[in-house]
Amino acid sequence: MNTPPKLTIAIDGPASSGKGTMARLLAQKLGFSYIDTGALYRVVGLRATEAGLDLRDGPAVGALAAGLALRFGWTSAGLRIYDGEADLSDAIRNEVVGRAASDVAVLPEVRAALLAFQRALGAAGGVVMDGRDIGTVVLKDAGLKIYLDASAEERAGRRFRELRAKGEDVEQKTVLHEIIARDAQDKGRAAAPLLCADDAVVVDSTGRTPEEVLTEVLALVEARS
Repeated sequence: MNTPPKLTIAIDGPASSGKGTMARLLAQKLGFSYIDTGALYRVVGLRATEAGLDLRDGPAVGALAAGLALRFGWTSAGLRIYDGEADLSDAIRNEVVGRAASDVAVLPEVRAALLAFQRALGAAGGVVMDGRDIGTVVLKDAGLKIYLDASAEERAGRRFRELRAKGEDVEQKTVLHEIIARDAQDKGRAAAPLLCADDAVVVDSTGRTPEEVLTEVLALVEARS
């Protein structure tokens, strides 16, 4: 495929829409870097919880976020995220940290603290970055913007299966309620709410395999080559 070497791709969408999976597959296919911005907020949520901070205290949590030594790195285990020398990739992947990440992500001070870091990661191009405000705030000039969506029921089913595979005792109806609540919080927050950018292409992954969605997205990349 004749892909522009400096193309920057922004993938936004609600929780469990498949944007992380798609971003990873796309980056691998194109030989681009993959940036998981959701992991940044999970680290902030983890560190703020460890520090005993009130997750509603914007100035305090924002100051903590600004002081983190965040970086990404690739190992044989895949993409890893670090705070200094501490590999937090596994520690951030649980529901408690996920809820903390959702809480701190609504704070303008936290989003401001992470914005410059995210933009710096995308500045050189050749990047696929996923999140909830990438195309609308972080990378407004991205060469390709995708809004990946799926029904709440579909997304809840995916999340339910993922949690059960990890051995967590959850009910699918509870996961659905959490997905709906997360959508409301993400779309209703004052700072960088979840929106579909005006120039984004909407891709619905409901009832489709990652491979099927990847084929559609690759065609969009090809159209920009």
